[in-house]
Amino acid sequence: MVGAVITHKGRIVGEGFTSPFGGPHAEVRAIEAVGDPSLLREATLYVTLEPCCHHGKTPPCTDLILRMGIPKVVIGIQDPHDKVKGQGIKKLLDGGCQVETGVMEAACRDHHRRFLTFHEKKRPYLILKWAQSADGFLAPADARRTGPPKPFWISGPASRQLVHRWRSEEQAILVGTRTALKDNPRLNTRLWAGRSPLRILIDRKLQVPVHYHILDGEVPTLVYHQEGTPPQSPKQVRYKALGPGGNVLQQILKDLWEEGIQSVLVEGGARTLNTFKESGYWDEARIIHGPALLGEGLPAPGLKGRLVDSWDLDGDRIRILQND
Repeated sequence: MVGAVITHKGRIVGEGFTSPFGGPHAEVRAIEAVGDPSLLREATLYVTLEPCCHHGKTPPCTDLILRMGIPKVVIGIQDPHDKVKGQGIKKLLDGGCQVETGVMEAACRDHHRRFLTFHEKKRPYLILKWAQSADGFLAPADARRTGPPKPFWISGPASRQLVHRWRSEEQAILVGTRTALKDNPRLNTRLWAGRSPLRILIDRKLQVPVHYHILDGEVPTLVYHQEGTPPQSPKQVRYKALGPGGNVLQQILKDLWEEGIQSVLVEGGARTLNTFKESGYWDEARIIHGPALLGEGLPAPGLKGRLVDSWDLDGDRIRILQND
């Protein structure tokens, strides 16, 4: 989400942020928020990302900036999109605008990390998430899990609600076959007021029964497989066949990039998390440490990263790591 602020003689006169896809950009909304348009000819526009200079869902922001006579633009970071890449800055300079770039660059890169990863690395921004017991297990031994498939809760209610908020903030959520079979998860945002992400299931041999929650069609779902013929399923469930052999994860990430998915929350299970970890394909990890001791079970991934945040939440400990 791009943010823009307009100042006139040291006073903020307009603010804006990018609308949902297809709506006005931050610069447009900030300009529209200025009560007296005549102030724009003596104003400075601050924006976190280089203004666009091409026609897409909306007209170029650079054209509006020049037309309104804004004399100075301060830009956090250059836009890596193939249709921009410095051309917006050039257009402003050619139009007589004073341009300053690289202001609060590190903070702007962090803010736009999903967008930048998508365009610079040609893959989604990847967040690994799991809950583990105080003695380092993701789940108890199979012998302790009886009855129909359902989640085994290590974290408390407050942490589970936090996870649903996290889900609402990402474009997609991914699990592997074992998690789908053992937990029969819904992978939606029922505990938070927000959009449910695209559900992604890696099910190479199409082992997950069609009556499981993840294939119920209530949320758009994408299933990657290598073997078998996809079953009859609801309209919102799509199946994609992966090529034989090769690096399965690389195939999936390439396809998700082509699908336009900018961020994925990877929620397990252990094999899937470890595959991302060992490949180096992860940008952030969100680990919930519950207070219970399991004694034995499925070990949690041992992950090395830079600790960027941690806090206590109703008996649980939340840790956020980044992969530098």
